[in-house]
Amino acid sequence: MRTLTVSTRQREEMVDVTGLVRESVRESAVREGVCLVYSPHTTCGVTVNEGWDPDVVTDALTHLHELVPREHGFRHAEGNSDAHIKTMLVGAAASLPVAGGELRLGRWQAVFLCEFDGPRSRELWVVVNGDR
Repeated sequence: MRTLTVSTRQREEMVDVTGLVRESVRESAVREGVCLVYSPHTTCGVTVNEGWDPDVVTDALTHLHELVPREHGFRHAEGNSDAHIKTMLVGAAASLPVAGGELRLGRWQAVFLCEFDGPRSRELWVVVNGDR
């Protein structure tokens, strides 16, 4: 397992971590298998989506904010209930294929750390399993 550290700069943002994940796969020496990217945080998730057009990220964050507004009047005393719910919607992990020793993504796809309660220093745990 490799631990990646990612610093976020805003309360809500999606950070493209594709390069870091690709590097983890290459260092694993696994030729064929699966790469798990997992966030051990309750207010930060992982997703795969379009990484080419930044408007996709903007639209996703805007829509999540509309679905789960911060100022809803939640009972959780820390004031970040919206971040917990957004993380539940996005998910804490992504499983990705590895083929030929490389992370395999679609043409426009990227791996994102989804920050909903930043700015913070976050960890992603990357596990690559398969045949060497």
